[in-house]
Amino acid sequence: MRAGTVLGLSLLVVSLGATSVLGADSKKLPGSVAATQPGLLSEFRFGFSAQDPWGPEGDGGSANLTGEILFAKPFTASDLFTSYFIPRPHVGGSLNFDGRTSFAYAGLSWTVDITPNLFVEGSLGGAIHNGKDRPSHLQDHHQAMGCSPLFREAGSVGVRLSANWSLMATVEHLSNAGSCSDNRGLTNIGARVGYSF
Repeated sequence: MRAGTVLGLSLLVVSLGATSVLGADSKKLPGSVAATQPGLLSEFRFGFSAQDPWGPEGDGGSANLTGEILFAKPFTASDLFTSYFIPRPHVGGSLNFDGRTSFAYAGLSWTVDITPNLFVEGSLGGAIHNGKDRPSHLQDHHQAMGCSPLFREAGSVGVRLSANWSLMATVEHLSNAGSCSDNRGLTNIGARVGYSF
């Protein structure tokens, strides 16, 4: 995948989320039609992550700007326990500041409340990237990813700061799961702020 395509997808995710956050207050005005209708968007998240701190892409330190949009659950369940099994679809992107691997992704996220203010989350999906596929084509500080698209898994622990804002620590891993050669993968760790609509 070309760098321009991944960069464009990453910037699109960030700009869509910023537009949604800036326009969110107008949807909550008392008496407005939008205030009584459920929205398509559930949450927007943005933050920073360390690029592959234990691998070649992390040599010398490298950081990413991250953005993610979570959509509303496609349906709801009346039972609280059952509702945890209904995921929220998401799209996101990670833009590397140092010309290393950037990627865009989509998938499903499951969020479970531990307490009213503490939650954990797991995500599964796929990602496309602008990284290198084979070791013979690598430049400095690049990891051989084997192919594209890749599988993406992520886990987060978060705390709700208010009704709308949350803060979370996240680890994510991209890998081809042995579907093609050179399967070291890429692991990033970071922190994100979330705004719920």
